[in-house]
Amino acid sequence: MSPNELTPAAPAEKLIYVVEDDLAVARLISGVLAEYQFRHETFRAGHAFLQRLRQQAPDLCIVDLGLPDMDGMALVRQIRERHRCGVIILTGRGHVGDRVMGLESGADDYIMKPFEPRELVARVRSILRRCEAPGEIGDAARQRVAHFSGWRFDVARLSLYAPDGGERPLSAGEGLMLLRFLERPNRVLPREQLLGQHDISPFDRSIDVRISRLRRKLEDDSYNPRLIKTVYGAGYLFVSSVVWE
Repeated sequence: MSPNELTPAAPAEKLIYVVEDDLAVARLISGVLAEYQFRHETFRAGHAFLQRLRQQAPDLCIVDLGLPDMDGMALVRQIRERHRCGVIILTGRGHVGDRVMGLESGADDYIMKPFEPRELVARVRSILRRCEAPGEIGDAARQRVAHFSGWRFDVARLSLYAPDGGERPLSAGEGLMLLRFLERPNRVLPREQLLGQHDISPFDRSIDVRISRLRRKLEDDSYNPRLIKTVYGAGYLFVSSVVWE
């Protein structure tokens, strides 16, 4: 769906936190979220946001990198360490290194200022769908646990356990991506299928960053991967037998 085709309908129970110190930008974001019926709260500084985060976790956070009291990248990392909510970085920093660093820190998307408000809503909806997809898995599937190459993945909790028994925390997006691999092992999966989107640009490299993050969680060497292999021009291949219980 293109931004121009957006309708005001939105799940009212979804809660979005906006961390933005520029009052004009904060009002713009708040206005468009209200227009599309998203519950939301805004914060002008990182520490006020963190205090609220300890009280209630949102479904998604929109974070500016240039905050007055702390580094935005550090804030994104704290969110990712504590919660599985979606994270969008919204910033004026346009250097490709900042984009890669933001995605490496755990963000699900990176949007440049100035931005088209309806595009922001479209991306918010896309990430919310991706994060809630595990909850849409059927009851039988939710009870499953996958075993592969010494690893264990609990679908219900989106929890990954290493061969030594230690847990490797996953974001909702990473967990869903791993689930897609595990349900279709030894088969080339296109980038769009892994992201759960059909309208991504062929030049969008965010999928590669997410694959890199997942490889690190699986201790899979990015230069010579054993589990997640790149099939140039086609997608990615998960090479392992998978046993479900």
